[in-house]
Amino acid sequence: MSTLDDLVARARSLVPDHGRAVLGIAGAPGAGKSTLTLALLDALGDKAAHLPMDGFHLADAQLDRLGLRGRKGAPETFDVAGYVAALARLHAEPASMLYAPGFERDLEQPIAAALAVPPSARLVVTEGNYLLLTSGGWERVRPHLAEVWFVDGDDGLRRTRLVARHEQFGKSPAAAREWVERSDEANARLVTATREAADLVVDLGPDPGVGPG
Repeated sequence: MSTLDDLVARARSLVPDHGRAVLGIAGAPGAGKSTLTLALLDALGDKAAHLPMDGFHLADAQLDRLGLRGRKGAPETFDVAGYVAALARLHAEPASMLYAPGFERDLEQPIAAALAVPPSARLVVTEGNYLLLTSGGWERVRPHLAEVWFVDGDDGLRRTRLVARHEQFGKSPAAAREWVERSDEANARLVTATREAADLVVDLGPDPGVGPG
């Protein structure tokens, strides 16, 4: 199992002599993608920045218009074209500040220009479920990423984390369990099928050592 120091060293090695690199962190919902990403960013310091896929969620108003509110979090409920455009700009305009949407979990809504990637960021870490999908527009993501790491682990613990997360942000215990089994697990099966396409599989284990989540 790779240590955090090993992973930080590998991330640093991706940065080219000129321009910048983008590292993708993929994995099923609740696998620990954000935990790993935040640990990497903390270790890498101000030469690294964060561009999460979650900011490109479609707002509830658009999901209602499209009849997709009950599928929120599925691949078709994201602005994949906007995400790809942001990734392309990271490479095409390295001397410019990139403002990107963030995702406010208390509201469960994207927030425009909540995040900024400065020109000083030579490595950008982007994390999300669908970085390795090969259809629906998601196939345009991979060419912008130097590597994609897949976060793996115990499925039972992953589901427990998901239920707790949904409860934390307002769902009743029963509603949280129903959402996990109906929606999150359908997405997890789709994501797990892309595992073999990753450059590295990171198993955080039952105790990730870099914090819960």
